[in-house]
Amino acid sequence: MENLLEIKGLTKRYDGFTLDSIDLAIPKGCIMGFIGENGAGKTTTIKLILNLIHRDQGLIKVFGLDNQKHELQIKQDLGVVFDESNFPDSILVPHVDAVMKRIYRNWDSNTFYNYIDKFSLPTKKEYKSFSRGMKMKLSLAVALSHNPRLLLLDEATSGLDPVIRDEILDVFLEFIQDEEKSILVSSHIISDIEKIADYIVFIHQGRIVFAESKEDLARNYGILKCTIADFETLEQQYIKGYRKNQFGVEALVLKEHFKKGYLVDPASLEQIMLFTIKGDNR
Repeated sequence: MENLLEIKGLTKRYDGFTLDSIDLAIPKGCIMGFIGENGAGKTTTIKLILNLIHRDQGLIKVFGLDNQKHELQIKQDLGVVFDESNFPDSILVPHVDAVMKRIYRNWDSNTFYNYIDKFSLPTKKEYKSFSRGMKMKLSLAVALSHNPRLLLLDEATSGLDPVIRDEILDVFLEFIQDEEKSILVSSHIISDIEKIADYIVFIHQGRIVFAESKEDLARNYGILKCTIADFETLEQQYIKGYRKNQFGVEALVLKEHFKKGYLVDPASLEQIMLFTIKGDNR
């Protein structure tokens, strides 16, 4: 299966934080959810992919091309949405269309205005009068209107109400119906990621904790509840995190090793994330 994005050994060092030897690959026709706490390294990774900041070590290939040597060529086929848009306050939708025609060789005005209609965006109001949801929809319309092969979305649904978020998630699912295209979407709204993602990458303190398909996560992880005394008898190498309270222990476990004699509930993506970050670990 061909990968649209390949990252190997990616490292970026700051005072007090290091993005530490990241490996990542996104195949065609999928949505990859990129999750982690604030400051874990999600935005740093996306900025490195876009060559907005300089990597210290490692390799990034987009569409099989080095992202530094072929930056301009790659960006013609990338759609990007950050959590904050940077259009001038006085710009109108037709002005956005006119500007983007000069930037993207594959810009399609018909597609752009179809999204403007779909999102019910006004064409005669200045950008500064747009709500946050409208601004995000305009950014998404721009990202989708030059026939990109890969979408990079950094907290694109944060701060939006559930109705607008659901509308935007449907657009993402439509986008990958063309199995030549893919999406990398970072978000702290775990329910959004669970709804649309095929693969999940979990980054914590600058390191990848896991990169697995959503189906494998559901199959492999579970929540086991037991007494403290019973917990001490468990095979600890199969416990990924746990919490003790006055009633006993809840533990994130590899389900395969607790098939007989134990009650193991399904683990949600949020539980997997929280137990890994905040749960005790041995």
